[in-house]
Amino acid sequence: MGLYDRDYARGNASTYTTNTKSDTQLISFVKETYKLFAASMMAGAVGAYVGVPMAGTIAAYFFPLFILEIGLLIGLHFVKHKPGINLMVMFGFVFMTGLMLAPLLSRTLGISGGGTIVGNAFAMTSVIFGAMSFYAIKTTKDFSGYGKPLMIALVVIIVFSVINMFMGSPLMSILISGVVVVLFSILVTYDTQNIIKGAYETPIDGAIALYLDFLNIFTALLHLLGIFRGDD
Repeated sequence: MGLYDRDYARGNASTYTTNTKSDTQLISFVKETYKLFAASMMAGAVGAYVGVPMAGTIAAYFFPLFILEIGLLIGLHFVKHKPGINLMVMFGFVFMTGLMLAPLLSRTLGISGGGTIVGNAFAMTSVIFGAMSFYAIKTTKDFSGYGKPLMIALVVIIVFSVINMFMGSPLMSILISGVVVVLFSILVTYDTQNIIKGAYETPIDGAIALYLDFLNIFTALLHLLGIFRGDD
């Protein structure tokens, strides 16, 4: 389960309001955020493409690579205001997420109809992401205050995911993946509203938040569809 510490991306959201940015600055901020998000999606896809042929090696060195991945995410927090370096670290991180997704992709592609499963998971993720983004823009309900309960829910899911690593229960895996899809769908709405309000400190913060939302929904759906096809 590709769950990540989202406190990185939302850590400064509660201390910033739309009053800190003019309309022009806000429009520029939103545009830059979504440009970086799109670029992150491409970098992540490249990482997955590069990683699939060496999925076995990546799986063998999972923990060192995972530590490197998390290290890049943490490092990004400290260099996000440094032009050039911040983009290098950001793209390094999203490339690593694609690389780390490769074993799951390789395993899924190796089963009957695996290509269709991957395609369906990506299409479903895109639809969910688009629908929740549209809802965030159109709804009058304010989700910006939901950060704390959403983070608590995420911690609970991570705990149960770790427990299930030892239990290996397919039923619990299905339940966890289903909850992940729901939780990160809500987080898409939460992040989108914070972005259009200029509540994130930098466009990189907003872009990474959206990227992690998309990645976790996609990974959870890949697990679900793989399980239903007998992958697990």
